[in-house]
Amino acid sequence: MQKLMAAGAVLVLLGVLGLAIPYFTTSETKEVAKVGDLKLQATETTSHSIPPAAAGGVLILGVVLVGAGFFRKA
Repeated sequence: MQKLMAAGAVLVLLGVLGLAIPYFTTSETKEVAKVGDLKLQATETTSHSIPPAAAGGVLILGVVLVGAGFFRKA
């Protein structure tokens, strides 16, 4: 039952974060060319969005798992 509640708590946290921060960016550095010891690198930035429905679904699933953990414990 502890594992069920822990998994639910993690999902609740991820759901809240997804609703609070719906957009985030990542950057990746790629090596474009290499001539001897000289390296030419480019950094590419990508924006990602988390759909509110997905974040809400994860939040609800987490709450259900925490509730199931409480009821199984009793």
